[in-house]
Amino acid sequence: MSPEVLSTPVAETVKTPDRAHSRARAARKRKVAVGSARALVLVAVLGLWEALSRAEVIDPFNFSMPSKIWDQIWTWIMHGTSLGSLGEQIWYTLYEALLGWVFGVVAGVILGIALGRITFLADVLGPYIKVLNSIPRIVLAPIFVIWFGLGPVSKVASAVVLVFFPVFFNAFQGAREVDRNLVANARILGASDRRVTLQVVIPSATSWIFTSLHVSFGFALIGAIVGEYIGATKGIGLLVAQSQGTFNAAGVYAAMVILAAVALVAEGLLTFAERRIFRWKPTDSGD
Repeated sequence: MSPEVLSTPVAETVKTPDRAHSRARAARKRKVAVGSARALVLVAVLGLWEALSRAEVIDPFNFSMPSKIWDQIWTWIMHGTSLGSLGEQIWYTLYEALLGWVFGVVAGVILGIALGRITFLADVLGPYIKVLNSIPRIVLAPIFVIWFGLGPVSKVASAVVLVFFPVFFNAFQGAREVDRNLVANARILGASDRRVTLQVVIPSATSWIFTSLHVSFGFALIGAIVGEYIGATKGIGLLVAQSQGTFNAAGVYAAMVILAAVALVAEGLLTFAERRIFRWKPTDSGD
């Protein structure tokens, strides 16, 4: 065998690891750069806010300042709130949001897949769903408080109606966008409608459904908070209402920061689950 034939594979085996290593190094550098830029933006915004409030360029009574907001959070952590411990308030709101999110997601996926698969059902129920979707769902929160009282049920109901529609429309569209060739091939192999739905339609619509999950959990938190703000016995929304009632701007912003932290943690968990489920999908070039 000639030397020319042996030289090409050796060169390729050397280049491939080097190229992969350089890409990994570039990806790490980009992550560090993005993280640093995000931290700088946050520090700049908070620093500017603090400086403007201390100089009274903006009214510190109405806008508060980051140092007072942190003092309020620390006070709640160390000494609790007027409603009990801070952890109890967070868990109460999170419990309502999680229940509403789960019920809304399950209902949205089931009904979305069903209407996406059954044209007759979509033609019958479609106009009613569009009418319900056109109603500003936040205004339903007072009605739920009247119906179900000040307990968690009214907050769960508010979360459900906010979560249901984005999940439903994504599941419906995902069921409609399934590759017809896959469905036809499954039928040729003898698959029933039930097996086509379970083994072809739902897996194909999963990416659509996961897209809505990222947005819908934020909606669930909004539903729980609005319900607590209108009427509740405990929760972060009630903390907001009490802080507003006493003109405690730092308390309002502190509750918002806590909610943002909860939402970010939930977003991270959803992103982790999505990456684990969709490991077969190629990553974006920017990653």
